[in-house]
Amino acid sequence: MKGFDSVTDPKNRFFLWTILVLVSLICAAYFLGNGLSQNEYKQRFARWGLIYSTPITKSNACKTPCRHPSGTHSLPHGILATTSDLETRPLWASAAPNNRNSKHPLNLLAIPVGIKQRQVVDKIVKKFPSSDFVVMLFHYDGFVDGWKDLAWSSRAIHVSAINQTKWWFAKRFLHPDIVADYNYIFLWDEDLLVDNFDPKRYIDIVKEEGLEISQPALDPGKSEIYHPLTARIQGSKAHRRYYKTKGSGRCDDSSTAPPCVGWVEMMAPVFSKKAWPCVWHMIQNDLIHAWGLDRQFGYCAQGDRMKNIGVVDAEYIVHLGLPTLGGSNGNETLANSHRDESDRPKVRMQSYIEMQIFAKRWKDAANKDQCWIDPYQEQAN
Repeated sequence: MKGFDSVTDPKNRFFLWTILVLVSLICAAYFLGNGLSQNEYKQRFARWGLIYSTPITKSNACKTPCRHPSGTHSLPHGILATTSDLETRPLWASAAPNNRNSKHPLNLLAIPVGIKQRQVVDKIVKKFPSSDFVVMLFHYDGFVDGWKDLAWSSRAIHVSAINQTKWWFAKRFLHPDIVADYNYIFLWDEDLLVDNFDPKRYIDIVKEEGLEISQPALDPGKSEIYHPLTARIQGSKAHRRYYKTKGSGRCDDSSTAPPCVGWVEMMAPVFSKKAWPCVWHMIQNDLIHAWGLDRQFGYCAQGDRMKNIGVVDAEYIVHLGLPTLGGSNGNETLANSHRDESDRPKVRMQSYIEMQIFAKRWKDAANKDQCWIDPYQEQAN
């Protein structure tokens, strides 16, 4: 009983607890120091190539998944090149690669072309200085070699696909990530006269007016085809609406929708860097004529379409209205040229059918998307 009494004595219990705490601290210090020592020696041995070293676990801040593009999660974020451009690169370079200070064109001119309009296109391209514009030709007739002797041809980007429209080419070759460096994209037809047009002055006006989607005005006296809204107003710098006081479809100051206001035609649109991604996503992959797309450009105007879409009067063009697609290509004999006239009605019919399909798709999409709010619904009402 004496031994039991000695253990239960308060002084002895305090002594035993003190010993136990000291032993625990010593053991903890030993294992902690041993672990650190082993980790240090493992790292040294790994540097000497004696053992394999597993990657050191990163901090909790890195556990949050990065927003990598699809399929790039195995790459370090800094190596991702998410955008591109249409600038050609030399096989041998005198300057350091990726020299961001080097001057390169800041705008893009893209035109669908056929060899029959070679002279007209030549005059268009010569108006656009190479210091400010990259030129991209969409050859819908496959006759690329016929352009080689032109002075600017070697610096242009040539893409060929038989009997395809500019919207077909744009959807496949002007992805927003590809043209992200360009401030303005001129997506023009080939049958335009540019005697009274200067692209640099045009861009200055567009910037001054705050236009995200625009087009040069059409000379109503010389243009074969034009809409009243896009007709040039003499003495004006730019306009956004037109007035019709007689007949059906009247347009006045209270009008809020196309074609009275907030609208440009399809033959010579100019899109800003901000507007183009929206337009590109709206282009339907299978509806290559894109009829009806112009009526919805306002949704891509980066704000109020009545302010951000307009027609520039000070720099104007002439629309020749030439039939192009649907005929023979440049490599066929002249004996087959009669196809030009016979195929044109078929092209127009297909364009009209596609316009109806696009209108139905828009209506269905608007009805099914419960999160989408039409910014122009109140104006329409």
